[in-house]
Amino acid sequence: MAERKKFRVFATSRIGDAAENRLREQGYELEVFQGPEAPPKKLIIEKVKSGIDGLITTLRDPIDAEVFEAGEGTLKVVAQIAVGFDNINRADANKYKIPFTNTADVLTEATAEFAFFMTGMLARKMWQSERLVREQKWPSWHPFLPFLGDEVTGKTIAIIGTGRIGLAMIKKCSGFDMNMLCYDPAYHNDKYITSIQQVMDLRHANGIQKEKTSIKYVEF
Repeated sequence: MAERKKFRVFATSRIGDAAENRLREQGYELEVFQGPEAPPKKLIIEKVKSGIDGLITTLRDPIDAEVFEAGEGTLKVVAQIAVGFDNINRADANKYKIPFTNTADVLTEATAEFAFFMTGMLARKMWQSERLVREQKWPSWHPFLPFLGDEVTGKTIAIIGTGRIGLAMIKKCSGFDMNMLCYDPAYHNDKYITSIQQVMDLRHANGIQKEKTSIKYVEF
């Protein structure tokens, strides 16, 4: 009985040892572009023309008619390791009937964390303070000079947009006893907002947070 042909995959960047090892353990013939920079488009087209079955891409890679045409009849899927896929021409993908995928929810919490940490950095003036330390210019101790900063806890924050990332941000802000004013012109997730309010009320009722806090939708 003839040995089944291996599914050939080309990745335009490293995707991590765990993912690469798993693909190889599953029997895929995987080739990975090793450079930190994006591979030239010419190289991607050459790999596709060579008859690969799958192409793993990032936002840096322009995937359009040239690429899809090169893989007509052989390329079975383009797998994008990103939430966005602006680099992939959907009309061209449809024309050549080659499906593509993305990692839709992989960065929701990460993006919300970044936004929340930036809020704390600004409130506490961490960047200015860290710069003084690096430049060895930190003065003697003083109760509020040069950078006292302020607390995030108990403040009021505006959440513009209550999609996946906005809701993740709300969840984090609720843990810091913050009042939240939410705005979304397209959709109100009233059930989620009500649930967060119930959690905050319970925290206050049980003495976990000192002040009663609120969350609501507002119009501008």
